[in-house]
Amino acid sequence: MKQTPTISISTLALFIDVFDAQSFSVVARKEGVSASKVSRLIKQLEDTLGQQLFYRNTRAVMPTEAGRVFMDYARSITEQMDSAQKALQARTQTPTGLLRINAPVFFGQRHIAPWLPEFCNRYPALEIDLTLTDDFVDPHHYATDIIFRIGRLHDSGLHARVFAEQTYHLAAAPDYVARYGDIDNLQALAQHHCLLYKGSSGPNRWLFKTDEHSWQSYTVPARMISNNAESLLTAALQGMGVVLFPDWLLGDYLKSGALIKLLPQYQATVNTDSQQIAAIYPNTRHLSLNVRVLIDYFSKVYGSPPYWQYH
Repeated sequence: MKQTPTISISTLALFIDVFDAQSFSVVARKEGVSASKVSRLIKQLEDTLGQQLFYRNTRAVMPTEAGRVFMDYARSITEQMDSAQKALQARTQTPTGLLRINAPVFFGQRHIAPWLPEFCNRYPALEIDLTLTDDFVDPHHYATDIIFRIGRLHDSGLHARVFAEQTYHLAAAPDYVARYGDIDNLQALAQHHCLLYKGSSGPNRWLFKTDEHSWQSYTVPARMISNNAESLLTAALQGMGVVLFPDWLLGDYLKSGALIKLLPQYQATVNTDSQQIAAIYPNTRHLSLNVRVLIDYFSKVYGSPPYWQYH
């Protein structure tokens, strides 16, 4: 009797990655293998199914209709297997195995990485995979267990543990204030050297308000613009100019006096939407023990109000 070829979960995961990326080379880089190997494995899957799953050309790998049909089954199978693994893991008494964490670069460097040694001391059977990136990460498509996100939370398909509201401070070094003077009103900002963070949508807007008024945007002269917050912070600490940054970034420097809070009578921000610091994870019936202990740990570490908050 002829034996029916089997399809492994790893092959299904590879197929899903190629489907999402529409590229053999992108998936190959992610997996640390050659593009030819990825192509060969997909070809073997196509031979097993007796269907062509992708159209191939020099620019992209496009799914066929058969590929789109098979994707529904592939996602369902891999999600069921993932749910089974998480359900079994949740039944264990001790956190164990790999825990994949994703976080923004600077926040992760300052408020996640320094606390992980103690966390690992508490749970020695855990292995940590920490990825720091400022790119948007979709937990439905990216292999991660928990994502630390800063911003507006609106995806109903996700659970979230909110640690704090992000607040902003306008600040400069004492040397800068001694040289150029304090800022006593918003109009005076036009006479000062401002250090602006530049994101994917361009330089941040600086917005201010008092309790009884709405947010007002102010155009400020940029002495330096950068997409790297650490560079701007370093420049501010050395007296180069004024920054508008979150409390988790400036709190320690404001408390130590390395930076001085300016215009304390105003609330400041770069986005009028509520900005929350939270840990998010897919909406599942079985929250893994690994994720639960990590969230509980950082909830205690950060505290309420969070330890970085400056008044």
